[in-house]
Amino acid sequence: MFQSRTSGRSTSRSVVAVFALATAALVAGPVAFASDYGDKAKATKDIVDTAVAAGSFGTLAAALTAAGLVETLKGKGPFTVFAPTDAAFAKLPAGTVENLLKPENKAQLTNILTYHVVAGSVKAADVVKLTEAKTVQGQSVKITVKDGKVSVDGATVTATDIAASNGVIHVIDSVIMPKEQAHRIDHGAAALQSRRSERTGPPVRRIAAPEVISQVLSSRIPAGLI
Repeated sequence: MFQSRTSGRSTSRSVVAVFALATAALVAGPVAFASDYGDKAKATKDIVDTAVAAGSFGTLAAALTAAGLVETLKGKGPFTVFAPTDAAFAKLPAGTVENLLKPENKAQLTNILTYHVVAGSVKAADVVKLTEAKTVQGQSVKITVKDGKVSVDGATVTATDIAASNGVIHVIDSVIMPKEQAHRIDHGAAALQSRRSERTGPPVRRIAAPEVISQVLSSRIPAGLI
């Protein structure tokens, strides 16, 4: 019925328009997550508040709090943060997150977290031109681009250019670590799993229990942040 009242020319224009919109949506799809936060000019939340509001960085927020880095990343900056999601932390060996959140391991945790931070606001368009970037921790992360995917020390960048008032966030699917830290984590995890196997059989892979993360956030995070 609609077609009977519409000329062939206008119908063609409509089809072309719909096709163009669909194509645009497909192109924009991979960065839709980032667009939810608006552009840099409109960003009002700092990096920490932006990460907390996203809802998928609970472990990262707990780690930043335990390491005493919340106020730093709420500072003027600008900073570029390669932010691991909760799923990224889940890939670590069992017991790793709980162990790193302990007060006595603050130095190790700080070493790992600052390895995810680069001074300055480095957008995706600039990242893909680099082969490495020096982190606040002091060492450099390797950046590679292959088959249209960007990797930072082997971790895949899954969302880019999430704007914050004091920098930018790029989401990664794995936790990255300085080599000596990664070796220490692997060695410790192997020893822990060996002890568990002797007592209880095959190890069960898990990350920090939600109550552990919640306890850290509620006891140490500044009032009003969450």
